[in-house]
Amino acid sequence: MFFESYKSILYSDTLVPDIFITEYMPSMDGDYVKVYIKCLFLSKYNKTATTEELSKGLNIDVNKVKEALTYFQNLGIATWKENSLSLTDLKEKEINKIYRMKTVSTPEEAVLSSERNKKRNSIVTAINNAFFQGMMPPSWYTDIDTWFDRYNFDEDVMFALFQHCYNYKALSKNYIVAVAESWHRKNIKNSFDLDNYSIEYQKFKDIRGKIFKKLKRQVPFTEYEEECIEKWVTEYKYDFDIIELALKKTIAKPEAAFKYIDTIITDWHDNGLKTKEEIAKYDAEKKRAVKPKTEAGVHQRGNFEQRKYDDEFYENLYDNVRKSKTV
Repeated sequence: MFFESYKSILYSDTLVPDIFITEYMPSMDGDYVKVYIKCLFLSKYNKTATTEELSKGLNIDVNKVKEALTYFQNLGIATWKENSLSLTDLKEKEINKIYRMKTVSTPEEAVLSSERNKKRNSIVTAINNAFFQGMMPPSWYTDIDTWFDRYNFDEDVMFALFQHCYNYKALSKNYIVAVAESWHRKNIKNSFDLDNYSIEYQKFKDIRGKIFKKLKRQVPFTEYEEECIEKWVTEYKYDFDIIELALKKTIAKPEAAFKYIDTIITDWHDNGLKTKEEIAKYDAEKKRAVKPKTEAGVHQRGNFEQRKYDDEFYENLYDNVRKSKTV
């Protein structure tokens, strides 16, 4: 005797893993999301469907359906098995990614690791509550742990990193890594380093704004130009009054490239000039060094005295040329 249980589709549900919603859906094309949910629905009932049938059922172009299935495979959330598509268990996938084999360590190392992990766990919890409303995707935990090891940030710096990206409305992994790389290149490790950098960065922003106004820019600075300005401020330690001296030199050359300004300021730095007075003296000496040459004119090779020709010479020359043509 067989008992069959029938449940109308009206009362059934298709479960979508929260990991899919938090990890994959935010960066996924809307049509891809529709295809994924449809695949979940079909797999629950062990149904079959061709790409053409999915296309018609979802009102999506068949090529878009094929792109979605390929995307799922490349993302590792689905795999092809002969002629069937198998959806990956996302929960198991994340557990395998988070799990790490423990290595043997000394008691002292174990204590240090435990204390370090307590601090990290505390700051990760703070990040979760402050920027993810307590629902941070699982993969972020392993990423943050990796960033701690890669950049050697203190816990306060890691929180500040997320705060900075959150303030700029760019709380994405790519942007966070870009900022972290920048801080790492500037040798920022603790809150003291970060405070000093913040002061320098604010100075850079103020000077950048003044340069923008003085040059009457209509478009933002390029990445190269930003790097030049940062170099003048943070590496050369020049204030705006020094930089403005170089900007004034472009008045006669409005078409001068930014490279021209950078060449002038770099020349001052390479010659150890730090004040406006030193720069004025240096520029005056350069002019005096060039002046004798301009007054004497362009010398011929060997510094021979140039010949002087009067009007009679040119008249005779003209007559000779005319006679030679008539012969």
